[in-house]
Amino acid sequence: MRQTSFRRALAAVSLTAAAALALSACSGSSDSTGGGDAAVEKVTIGISQLLQHPALDSATEGFKQAFIDAGYVEGETVEFDLQNANGEQSTAVSIAQSFASSDADLVLAVATPAAQAAAQAITDKPVLFTAVTDAVTADLVASNAKPGGNVTGTSDAVPDDALQAQFELIKQLVPDAAKVGIVYASGEVNSEVQVAAAEKVAAGLGLEIVTKTVTTSGDIPQATESLGDVDAIYVPTDNLVVGGISSLVQVAEEKQIPVIGAESGTVEGGAIATLGIDYTELGRQTGEMALRILEKGEDPADTPVEFATELAYVVNPGAAERMGVEIPQEILDQATTVG
Repeated sequence: MRQTSFRRALAAVSLTAAAALALSACSGSSDSTGGGDAAVEKVTIGISQLLQHPALDSATEGFKQAFIDAGYVEGETVEFDLQNANGEQSTAVSIAQSFASSDADLVLAVATPAAQAAAQAITDKPVLFTAVTDAVTADLVASNAKPGGNVTGTSDAVPDDALQAQFELIKQLVPDAAKVGIVYASGEVNSEVQVAAAEKVAAGLGLEIVTKTVTTSGDIPQATESLGDVDAIYVPTDNLVVGGISSLVQVAEEKQIPVIGAESGTVEGGAIATLGIDYTELGRQTGEMALRILEKGEDPADTPVEFATELAYVVNPGAAERMGVEIPQEILDQATTVG
């Protein structure tokens, strides 16, 4: 019922009128789907996740939890069709195409390449994204304030003050640092945006950025080695590199180079610390957007892209010890410990 309402809204001359019609037709269905007594059709959500790693897994789980918290029962009133592209863009395209012809009421795409594939293939149902750094640069939306199509979602762009704090954290952990290395995937727009922002922040702190790009996870060890004589390594929210973080960390430990991440999953994977995004909460934000679209008839075209609101210190004392770094007590007092 909700899927039909959305398609009518896309085709109607007046989006406002169509949304009103959809709400009228579905009157009372939101409460009943969320655990009431009235029988309604099951809501089906297609989820395309680029690959498995802690940050993306957390975003997906947070999204699903928003529905559970709203009273939906998985397998009864909501069905999540989770598909994983295993880091292959061609697979992400195939998943998007299959969702385009399915009866899914809404599609979630987790990470930029998955979102790009979904946005291109799916035009007649809502598409939400999460774990995307710059939706405009990735050609997913016309603008963050007014997406303009059937696609919107949440960004994991690190706020300027948080990025500043991450590089100040590097200075706290490695006071004499002069060069910071970054390994990132050459094919990820998401990462190019972050590297440019990192270079700007680093320059203001008197730090030089040294970069190496990779095209496959197998390139990560050699790229890390080729950073040369850097004093620390910063890992942005690069899907390929975070997915292969263990190989980067192995080289860093051998060379005693501290690794600082942009998000908590990287720290769980062996980086020392971050002041980063809580991807579970980011996914939950996205789920709440999905609920507004499905239950209240919000139009993705007019639903602004949202940004992460939850940031926290996460530290891995074991990783710090292996890399020869002491984490200041003032950080430990505020942080969640992993590892």
